[in-house]
Amino acid sequence: MERAANSLRNAQDLKTNRTASLQVSLGHIRLPRNVKHHTGCLSDSSVRDRRQKDKEERLSLVLWKRPVTTLHYFLLETLIKLKEWTFKLWQRRGAVFLFLVLCSVFSIAYSTEGAHQHYVEYLEKKLVWCAYWVGLGILSSVGLGTGLHTFLLYLGPHIASVTLAAYECGSTNFPEPPYPDQIVCPQEEGLEGAISLFSIMSKVRLEACMWGAGTAIGELPPYFMARAARQSGADPDDEDYEEFEEMLEQAEGAQDFVTRAKLGVQHMVQKVGFFGILACASIPNPLFDLAGITCGHFLVPFWTFFGATLIGKAIIKMHIQKLFVIITFSKHIVEQMVALIGSVPKLGPSLQKPFSQYLEAQRNKLHHAGGSAPADENWLSWVFEKVVLVMVAYFVISIVNSMAQSYAKRLQQLRHSEEKTK
Repeated sequence: MERAANSLRNAQDLKTNRTASLQVSLGHIRLPRNVKHHTGCLSDSSVRDRRQKDKEERLSLVLWKRPVTTLHYFLLETLIKLKEWTFKLWQRRGAVFLFLVLCSVFSIAYSTEGAHQHYVEYLEKKLVWCAYWVGLGILSSVGLGTGLHTFLLYLGPHIASVTLAAYECGSTNFPEPPYPDQIVCPQEEGLEGAISLFSIMSKVRLEACMWGAGTAIGELPPYFMARAARQSGADPDDEDYEEFEEMLEQAEGAQDFVTRAKLGVQHMVQKVGFFGILACASIPNPLFDLAGITCGHFLVPFWTFFGATLIGKAIIKMHIQKLFVIITFSKHIVEQMVALIGSVPKLGPSLQKPFSQYLEAQRNKLHHAGGSAPADENWLSWVFEKVVLVMVAYFVISIVNSMAQSYAKRLQQLRHSEEKTK
């Protein structure tokens, strides 16, 4: 009996050893790469196809195709954003309370009569003026290139108006008020030839720098989004960030010129650091739109990114753009351009006439305070006003479409999460 039990035990040990040997030998067998990753490739392909299909579905959600659904989703997304902002303000209720106290103190000082009224009014005027241009700067840079081009619509024409007025009046000491709402020549005549580039640049320096600071602030949201995504490892739910990651993954492959240029900017920002960001921010170029995402993704310190961006956009780049506008609209250059238009064969005189009339009307306005200048509207000013209206309307429509598409993406993610739980 004991001998039979020993034989059974030896047979079991032999079977166990053979099984272990078979497992060890199988462990050294390497499956072909295409077989090993076949399931993963199918999964990645299906996810990629699903994302592309979802993206096409969202992009079809625009006012001119599905107006009712777009407006409905826009309102729902607006309510969600308001709820999120209210919660964030409640989390920072101490700072909000301090801000309200400061506003109350300023309001009391503003409404109380006294010798301080002059300084309060001056401070109010400067703060409102700076906030106006900072806001326009933010509108210009926010949205990764889809923002309102406020330099062409507001700051550029303002600098051009000051330049033309300075050469006509012989001075930049415009009476305040009505400046800056309206430019009127001072009563005393300026000295001929007293106007220089530096005097005009000094006159518009504050608004130009504030606009540049606004464009730098507009680069912060993508920076914080990419930084938070990199630190947490979570999906930031942002198409621009997804495009940026795809660009990094395909960096070794062949790309078009725009992609190579974007990668060049990304490498400069990553390798050079502060001075690389400063160089990219100082030169007017559309490739800086992804700088915030790049710096956030590679965890560039906040003050390195924002400091370089602020110096580049508000000081260096702004002076380049300002100098270009002032030189372009200086008196002799404008006269040469009008003369050049008149030299065009056949159409020259008819094209030259509205430009000459417009410039003459602007000169007359400078010497008539209180709106007593002739009110004849030139077709050039009419066209410019309509262009401004069209661009502002397009900007508003793009905001509505973008927020509606954001809500549609929320619904898609909710649907996919429910499918996974089933």
